[in-house]
Formats: sequence, C-alpha cells, structure tokens
Amino acid sequence: MPLEIPSWLLATLQILTALFMLIGLVGLVVPIFPGLVVIWLAALIYGLLTGFSTIAWVMFAIMTVLMIIGNVADNLMMGKKAHDNGAAWSSIALGFVAGFIVSIFLTPLVGLAAAPLALFGAEYYRLKDRNKAFEVTKAMMIGFGWAFVIRFGIGMVMIILWSIWASV
Repeated sequence: MPLEIPSWLLATLQILTALFMLIGLVGLVVPIFPGLVVIWLAALIYGLLTGFSTIAWVMFAIMTVLMIIGNVADNLMMGKKAHDNGAAWSSIALGFVAGFIVSIFLTPLVGLAAAPLALFGAEYYRLKDRNKAFEVTKAMMIGFGWAFVIRFGIGMVMIILWSIWASV
C-alpha cells in the first residue's frame, strides 16, 4: 500500500531517483559499471520509501527481469561474438578477467582497453597469427558495441517503466 508522503518530499525523492537512474544510464558506457543494477536499486529504494502499489510491483518485477537479462546478455554478446570468430573460451575468459582486475586497480577506462588487449595477446600466443588474433579482438569489440546498445535500450525501458510507476 503506498504511503502518504508530502508532495514536496515526494517531488524531491522523484528527482533524486531520476538522477541516480540517469547516472546508471550514463554509466553503461563503461562495461564493468553496473548501470542496470544502479537503475534497479534506485527503483527499489523509491519503492521502499513510497510503498509498493500493485502497479509498482508489476513495474518493478518487469524492471527486475530486464536488469537480469541485460546483465547476462552483455557478457554473452561480447564472448559469443569473439568465439564465433574463432576465439578460445579460455582467451575470452582471460580478457574478461584482465579487464575486471585492471578496472579495479587502475580505472574502468584502462580496464576497457585491457580486456581486448588480453584477448589479442592470448589469441596471438595460441594461434601465432596476428591477423587472426586481430579479427577475433575486432569481433569482441563489435559484440561490445551491440551489448552497449542492448544495455542502453534496456536501461531506457527501465527508466520509462519507473516514470510510469512514479506518475500513477
């Protein structure tokens, strides 16, 4: 049951929620930034503070499914694209792990460069063919581009769903 909140407080909460959702959406540019999770958490906090009506539960459930799909599809698209072009799963895993570790210790942007470089290095070591290693790395980056488009679209849909929920 939705709570009775003064209009000025509700407006402030909606502005803050929208701001965090926009941060999540912009953060989707960086592959390791959990932008969809940030959007989802903003909606969860909004729901906990305002109460969950029936429409809110439905919207939040849809947002939850979209968040899960977006996060799984992200890594699958990049890895599958590289694998379809001949990359070994071990090389793909090395690329993901390198990107993650470098992002933690340096910056996410450096981690973004580390993942394809690690994939290229692993595939070059495995195949001894620079052109093939480059093709595999290029395929992974194309997968990254498509994964970004999908994540961004899902993020937009999640924000639209929350906007509908918040305006009812």
